[in-house]
Amino acid sequence: MNKDRNIIELKHIKKVFDDNGFTAVSDFNLAVKRGEFVTFLGPSGCGKTTTLRMIAGFEVPTEGEILLNGEDITKLPPHKRPINTVFQRYALFPHMNVYENISFGLKQKKMDKNLIGKKVKKVLELVDLEGFESRRIGTLSGGQQQRVAIARALVNEPEILLLDEPLGALDLKMRKEMQLELKAMHDELGITFIYVTHDQEEALTMSDKIVVMSEGTIQQIGTPEDIYNEPATVFVADFIGDSNIFNGIMTGKLKARFCGAEFDCVDDFKEGTHITAVVRPEDVIFTEPAEGTIRGTVTSVIFKGIHYEITVESGKNEIVVQTVHSSKVGDRVGMRVDPDNIHIMIAEDNTNFFPATINADHKLEYNDKILDVDLTKIIHGSHLSDDGRLLDINGDEIDRRRTRIMVSIQPQQITMTDEIEEGLVDGYISNLIYKGDHYSYVIHTDLEQDFVVDDEYLWNMDDHVGLIMPLDKMKFSLRK
Repeated sequence: MNKDRNIIELKHIKKVFDDNGFTAVSDFNLAVKRGEFVTFLGPSGCGKTTTLRMIAGFEVPTEGEILLNGEDITKLPPHKRPINTVFQRYALFPHMNVYENISFGLKQKKMDKNLIGKKVKKVLELVDLEGFESRRIGTLSGGQQQRVAIARALVNEPEILLLDEPLGALDLKMRKEMQLELKAMHDELGITFIYVTHDQEEALTMSDKIVVMSEGTIQQIGTPEDIYNEPATVFVADFIGDSNIFNGIMTGKLKARFCGAEFDCVDDFKEGTHITAVVRPEDVIFTEPAEGTIRGTVTSVIFKGIHYEITVESGKNEIVVQTVHSSKVGDRVGMRVDPDNIHIMIAEDNTNFFPATINADHKLEYNDKILDVDLTKIIHGSHLSDDGRLLDINGDEIDRRRTRIMVSIQPQQITMTDEIEEGLVDGYISNLIYKGDHYSYVIHTDLEQDFVVDDEYLWNMDDHVGLIMPLDKMKFSLRK
């Protein structure tokens, strides 16, 4: 069978849960070739398991279509799809032995007893559990139970095997062993694996293709090498491996300024372009202070077994370095980076936009709070009547229900506070990225509006914060 043919395609998939209106997956597009090992990678709540469940048939997309070998299976029930799933908790039957667990699906299909025996024997050999047929599930280790769960899925000879964080319940040593075993099984079987994990090492170790997700959308699709060496967004750079991330500007042909100095680079953008520079810690080279492109003072040294992780303060910037050579806190050091180890991206526009409404008193309002601004300066030609109504240029009352004011504010102009009531809106920190001299936070609010906030101070993930937004820092525009 042609391995270059797509076995499964997801086209413009969107999933909205009716009970709370939450959009779990948005405009998801992916083609998987027959025999590929594809991994969905991202933090908790990014939509990867929901996407896997839609492929399996346990969830139905709100929009879009799923094709299997070119045929639409979007609404096909799970038992009619040639797809099997291995779950994190295995979902084995505790009252059955190993043989009975693996053969359960085949018995449901009324398959010949002798053929069932041959198939079970074959998959037991594949997962290295020969002789375990009569063992009870409760007597098995976590790794052995995981093998039984995989064997139960493989015995049905699916075209696609879905694995939803199957190694999450194992200890670190067992997890690393099973990563290699799963990759070996995939290579031997030649069937398509679609794997879900939040563990970047698992994804980099096993995958042919990685789909990095955040907040229900695809951030990047590529090989492990592409994802690690050429991240498409700041989120990918921060989530995959360790990164130093700096704001900067292009100063000339193949030259970028960031972290207080000018560096040669290999990415060519127009002079004056605002950029984000990504440098992996292992690519920072220590030098004598006078020989470095930048200089700084060592503030932390941690031994990690195969290398030292050293933090250097250079002006307002903090640089993390991984090296086999140790330093001492207080040492003055120089640092340089080879041009091909500097990854340049055009800076993301993180301007915050949110809609405000005109209330019954003809005041501008957001989140049930008044924004004390002059609407006549926002709506061209409008004016207030003697009784406070907002009128258009012809003297007719403006339809406030159809008139929307879009508000914008920059991330650095918002202040976070733990005095929740002081904020225009409040929410929980859902993501943070260190940018060398400040942290960039994503705040998720109950209004399903995410705000990006820049702050020099470290807050914790999931902290509940209020967002103070000065009126004089807001910009207003009319949108009908």
